[in-house]
Amino acid sequence: MTTEPGEPSGDRGQEKLTLVQLLPNMLTVVAICAGLTAIRSGLQGSYEVAVQLILLAAVLDGMDGRLARALKSESGMGAELDSLADFLNFGVAPGMLLYTWALEDSRSVGWLAVLTFAICSVVRLARFNVQRKSEDKSHDNAYFTGVPSPAGAMLVMLPMFLSFGLGTGPVLPDVILAIWMVIIGLLMISRIPTWSFKTTRIPRKNAKFFLVAVAVALAAAVTYAWITLVAFCVAYVASVIIMLPRRRRAMSDD
Repeated sequence: MTTEPGEPSGDRGQEKLTLVQLLPNMLTVVAICAGLTAIRSGLQGSYEVAVQLILLAAVLDGMDGRLARALKSESGMGAELDSLADFLNFGVAPGMLLYTWALEDSRSVGWLAVLTFAICSVVRLARFNVQRKSEDKSHDNAYFTGVPSPAGAMLVMLPMFLSFGLGTGPVLPDVILAIWMVIIGLLMISRIPTWSFKTTRIPRKNAKFFLVAVAVALAAAVTYAWITLVAFCVAYVASVIIMLPRRRRAMSDD
């Protein structure tokens, strides 16, 4: 008896998984639903709700992989599902939101920017998957190559955060918004090393200060959500600029 391509064979196909082991994939599916609903909300003009759904998808994206590793339930299917979710939530949804929010009247220019951002996102994810599956373990996990997709989505929505925080409409002309979207897309596929927070180590003596800073940041995010998001985006860009020469020096010393 033969099996179809991609179909699990033997005992592997009969293996039973607990609901807890399926929880990471369930979170990924919820994130996909959040991204799709964000697009729907944007089409209906509920832009703040749409952005909040993308932020929710970003939080879930940060949880599912860690949860899978903690539960020892990592799988090839889960990894591919996560990549597809990232493309939808961080490559398609943000561009669609900006288009319906401010770029729809610019027609071709705005749509070309959306297409450019989406293509850059899928190229970046494809490159990341190749690096992850590569047998070359010399890649420095302390840095990403280019801006990660979730960070790219947050940066591309920065004009929306600023507008919501100020209580105004779009604060930049359509052409500038389109150029901004293209620039972020190109940064995603660039070779610029960007800091990976996953490998950050906090000295034990400074842990209490870090926890206080996290509490203050969360309080600010609850009280002044949009302005805090603007500050986070600016801080992220500043961290990339500050860390860039250090990373280049480290590469030259190797």
